[in-house]
Amino acid sequence: MSPVSGFLERAIAKRTATALVGRATSREDVVHALTPTKEQKMILVAICVYAVGILVLWNIPYVNVVLLPFKLVTVALHEFCHAAAGLCTGAKIKSITVDPDEGGATHMTGGVWCCVMPAGYLGSAFLGALMVFAGFDVLASKIVSVMLGVCLLATLFWARNWLTRIIAVLFVGLIVGLWFTPHGAGLRYVVLFIGTMSSLYCLWDIVDDTLKRKVNDSDATKFAQRTHCSSRFCGFLWLLVSLVFLAAAILLGLVFLKDDDPSIQANVS
Repeated sequence: MSPVSGFLERAIAKRTATALVGRATSREDVVHALTPTKEQKMILVAICVYAVGILVLWNIPYVNVVLLPFKLVTVALHEFCHAAAGLCTGAKIKSITVDPDEGGATHMTGGVWCCVMPAGYLGSAFLGALMVFAGFDVLASKIVSVMLGVCLLATLFWARNWLTRIIAVLFVGLIVGLWFTPHGAGLRYVVLFIGTMSSLYCLWDIVDDTLKRKVNDSDATKFAQRTHCSSRFCGFLWLLVSLVFLAAAILLGLVFLKDDDPSIQANVS
């Protein structure tokens, strides 16, 4: 074997070994990033409990009144997203109303309809995912709670019925009050609950509107009429995007918001 060929073989072997070590390290890093800490496991359990609890209570007559305030604030956020999309596309917002039957309406002139119509479902799903992401950290929950308060104050500004005003004021007051709970735990779990409900509201509302056909004039049916496609297809597409938002929020929370890093604990001990 010539010195040159021997050198090349050693170089190739070294580079291959380095690449294999790099891949193994990358896999270990990914596994470590996605492995929930003790604190994060509690948040994941809370999300699952919230989702199951909301699903059960949502469909039980009389008992579902427990969810009524949270359902109404979720509808208010849905309508705020319509208004925000309208405002961003040049519309003039006339009013936002939330009805006792958990329905809502946003009245505006102008705007780009293809942005405004899906903004209710997709916007509230995005806000819900953002709140779920923030639920993995107390400071992040406080920051997002301020954003939530601003959304509700904007809704209050556009509100034209007393129920909408009461819901906006009630939850802004709740957010302010929870800022003073020990370590922000109360605020964190309320933000997480509202986020979970906003994320899943799209699921249940679309099922009611486009599959069970409980509502004949939903955002999905209006969008379908304009685009000449199936309302069920529109609903399914928006639902899929909403679930992607929720999954992304959980994964990003696991990766970027780790409260109890084992390396930090090891250094302290």
